[in-house]
Amino acid sequence: MARWWKISALPTLLLLAFASPATTDQPEALWGLLRGGGQVVVMRHATTDPGVGDPPGFRIDDCATQRNLSESGREEARRVGGAFRVRRVPIRRVLSSRWCRCLETARLAFGTAESWPPLDSFFGDRSREPEQTKAVHQLVGERPGTGNLILVTHQVNIRALTGLFPAPGEMIILTPQGNGAFRVAGRLAPAALSAN
Repeated sequence: MARWWKISALPTLLLLAFASPATTDQPEALWGLLRGGGQVVVMRHATTDPGVGDPPGFRIDDCATQRNLSESGREEARRVGGAFRVRRVPIRRVLSSRWCRCLETARLAFGTAESWPPLDSFFGDRSREPEQTKAVHQLVGERPGTGNLILVTHQVNIRALTGLFPAPGEMIILTPQGNGAFRVAGRLAPAALSAN
């Protein structure tokens, strides 16, 4: 029985090993990596009003029907932007989930955002997860050229992609390896985002 478990668990263990470690807990080393460009920053939206998922009657085209950023979340997003500006981190492109809390996080932090449906939350419909995660995985495995690619999305999406569970406003730094592969370089928690 133990031998069967080891064999059947092997693909899962390989996936976790592929998507995780080789990380650093040194924020300044990560900022240095970002200054050099060519990285992908996967950010969970900033802190929201209390709740899980979205209220009944949620509509993608109506922010009033969604769970949105709290005032402290808006301040977190502004701090992220300030930290990027002070450290002169080049940004090539900012893609976001179409959910209002993600778009607002991206716009407050980086001044712009393009909606990209593969970053949309699949919290309420897990059947979309494989296709969406595959599209994001393919994108983050390719170097963005000059600057860095920023992706603003949801906890469930980030966990499916990396195996990591980010806090609101937390950023996971990914180093593309080509051919759809990437390495997790490290994490920048909201507490490490002072502007200086």
